[in-house]
Amino acid sequence: MAAFSSLTDRLSQAFTHLRSKGKLTETDIDGTIREIRRALLDADVSLDVVRSFTGRIRERALGEEVSKALNPAQQVVSIVYDELTDILGAGVDRPLNFAKNPPTVIMLAGLQGAGKTTLAGKLGYWLKDAGHTPLLVAADLQRPNAVTQLQVVGERAEVPVYAPEPGVQTSGSELATPGQVTGDPVKVAADSIRVAKDKLYDVVIIDTAGRLGVDQELMEQARNIRDAVHPDEILFVIDAMIGQDAVATAKAFDQGVDFTGVVLSKLDGDARGGAALSVASVTGKPILFDSNGEGLKDFEVFHPDRMASRILDMGDILTLIEQAQRQFDEEEARKAAGKMSEGSFGLDDFLEQLQQVRKLGSFKSILGMIPGMAQHRKELEQFDEKEVDRTQAIIQSMTPQERRDPSIIDGSRRARIAYGAGTTVSAVNGLLQRFEQAAKMMKRMTNGSRSIPGMGGMGAGGGKKGKKGKKGRKGSRSGNPMKREAEEKALRERLSGKGKSSGGSAFAKRPETPQMPEGLPDLPPNLGGGLGGLFGGR
Repeated sequence: MAAFSSLTDRLSQAFTHLRSKGKLTETDIDGTIREIRRALLDADVSLDVVRSFTGRIRERALGEEVSKALNPAQQVVSIVYDELTDILGAGVDRPLNFAKNPPTVIMLAGLQGAGKTTLAGKLGYWLKDAGHTPLLVAADLQRPNAVTQLQVVGERAEVPVYAPEPGVQTSGSELATPGQVTGDPVKVAADSIRVAKDKLYDVVIIDTAGRLGVDQELMEQARNIRDAVHPDEILFVIDAMIGQDAVATAKAFDQGVDFTGVVLSKLDGDARGGAALSVASVTGKPILFDSNGEGLKDFEVFHPDRMASRILDMGDILTLIEQAQRQFDEEEARKAAGKMSEGSFGLDDFLEQLQQVRKLGSFKSILGMIPGMAQHRKELEQFDEKEVDRTQAIIQSMTPQERRDPSIIDGSRRARIAYGAGTTVSAVNGLLQRFEQAAKMMKRMTNGSRSIPGMGGMGAGGGKKGKKGKKGRKGSRSGNPMKREAEEKALRERLSGKGKSSGGSAFAKRPETPQMPEGLPDLPPNLGGGLGGLFGGR
């Protein structure tokens, strides 16, 4: 989500000076809002949106919900999160409108270069994965080689393409005449509906032509296609890097074709991403999907609250869990967890888990969904995805016995493995050392609190006998009546079998750990921790 990286950094800095204050003055709040305003304007968010957004924040921040809060700084962040979710389209989080009688017709509209053709393939792939039978329609007969591009994208997504007209074709240094059109795009779109009904395709995705700018000819063609096919959804595809032009372009398409939803493309770009924060608020139309890469899987349903959470560096654990549930085999994950707790998790098991994790996407995108990762952005940007390939090559150069029991790998074996993987012996040594450390950490995590440092030592086998132990027992009763009552209650519960019997003092402070919301499934063990250390992390 590189499009919001600058905005995330600026907003984080705006909240930094609030955290050290137990009570916020009007001056503190005004200073924070001034920084938020600058951050949004620098991100190319529409001026009208910025004014209304910061106005609502100031009104709420000066109210009772902040003045009476135990932690005013956190309350201000909560207000910003609520308002950010609102301008991204809170309350309009919905799926596609499917027709009662198939096929469902989806028309894509937008400027040239917004990514409509690539998005058609991604949407087709997403629908096919959801159990639908989509058909892509090449109705862009103007842009050079647009039909060919859609056919290539459709082949990659394994989704059929209806392309009766070749469109404008160029090769080599040949140039196309501006505005040139071959064939009738309206007829192609209308005929595709009959084809879909005959061949039982339940979704039709029509890729239409665009222009470098909004003009009457573009809108006339889009309206003619709309009137010919009567689409159930008209999706306006907008480049997240478009900047201040986003509002004018969105308004023009809304008036021209009355689109029903928005798709944000190129969220992985390094521009400022203000379009996303302006379109939904200005047009009142929901953002349904976002696209953040060139791969077919770099496409997801847009959730306003989750996007707001990412922008504020609060992570997106829900999306990470959903992706993991789709990609991971539950039985295999359970077996892996068992091996971790037993200490028998070998390199062959790790290789299998690594291949499953890679199905979720790049490691950068996965780590980007974890809260607080904005402060480690430099490390993330410097992470080389090819390091994963090198790790995989090293493991695949080992024999099955070496993968199961890395302890047998001596000097000569390491040299052979390095030669087979096309790397150095030091790289093999580094992987083995990091795997040993990660394996120990994963075993501690799966064994529960008994192996977590700082949990006390009075459990079975945990305490040391001697003078210090006797002294501790002798002075165990507190002079504080309330604390002594709590100690005696805990002791009674422990003796009656109601208390926790795991190691550690009943009154020892335990390290606080973030709690997941109730009802959410656990992450697979390979996402729970430990794997990051295998690529040079600590």
